Amino acid sequence: MTTLKVGDKAPSFSENNQKGAKISLTDFKGKKVVLFFYPKASTPGCTVEACDLRDNYERFLSLGYEVVGVSADTERRQLNFANKNNLPYHLLADVDKKIIEAYGVWGPKKFMGREYDGIHRTTFVIDENGIIEDIIVKVKTKAHTAQILK
Repeated sequence: MTTLKVGDKAPSFSENNQKGAKISLTDFKGKKVVLFFYPKASTPGCTVEACDLRDNYERFLSLGYEVVGVSADTERRQLNFANKNNLPYHLLADVDKKIIEAYGVWGPKKFMGREYDGIHRTTFVIDENGIIEDIIVKVKTKAHTAQILK
């Protein structure tokens, strides 16, 4: 779906997180970033993926990574999702889909025979200099950390 490739400069972004704080890619200069896009907060697959990343968050930090989630949910919905699941990382409320479209993860999907537009579950690993070093398009929600830290 995305036209971005490994080696491309990651599109910059600046958006509010679940607590209303403005978060930008430049905030993480010098750190690696796991930028994961998920379809909808509090749905089963998204919860499993978010909790796998939560359970390994300290491991990510110890390896120099920061974890940032993005969906088109509102700040309030993101906050509820974070609180309900004790998610320690930023969840960006990309309601206007600027980040989602910049990373090319919005497009046609099929579910139970129905076609609609939505977010394709995709993760970008961005290096310390803002360059994409990995793109995961076939996300395994239960083992996503293993996919990222392979």
